[in-house]
Amino acid sequence: MTGDNIILVGFMATGKSHVGRIIARATGRQMADLDEEIVRRAGKPIHRIFSEDGEAVFRAMERHAAFTLCEGGGKVIAAGGGAFAQELTRQVLLDSGTVFCLTARPETIHYRITRGSPSAAVRPMLGDGDPLERIRQLLDDRARAYAHAQHAVATDDRTPEEVADEILRIFAGEN
Repeated sequence: MTGDNIILVGFMATGKSHVGRIIARATGRQMADLDEEIVRRAGKPIHRIFSEDGEAVFRAMERHAAFTLCEGGGKVIAAGGGAFAQELTRQVLLDSGTVFCLTARPETIHYRITRGSPSAAVRPMLGDGDPLERIRQLLDDRARAYAHAQHAVATDDRTPEEVADEILRIFAGEN
């Protein structure tokens, strides 16, 4: 495994995939989305993997996909919201590049998830009950894991392009 990937982690709806695509276009790097890779391999959406196979199966698939995607280097990798909270997956990601944790306030995340469509219904980690309260709980549960990222970049009140520009400035300063 090589250490020159740009890896985006953080909670759902912080912009990892969108920002990742912008960075990939700007740098000519290949974009790899961990959740999309899992869906491709499983042949079904993530919410069905959770409901039909369980979270443990999903996390094993996620770890294997992370290891595969990180090989070769030179990529922009967007990891799913819970991937970095899993110790083995986190280590694979940390070993393969510079990790940026995209952050947002719980209210921002809730707004992004629920605006315009009932997409919270297909977010298996939100489950039943109050989605905003579940977001707060998950952010608190994952805070120690997210702190392992080399950099944190806030996405509140910023365009994906602004976030991508900041990440590229930081990455260029390290390499």
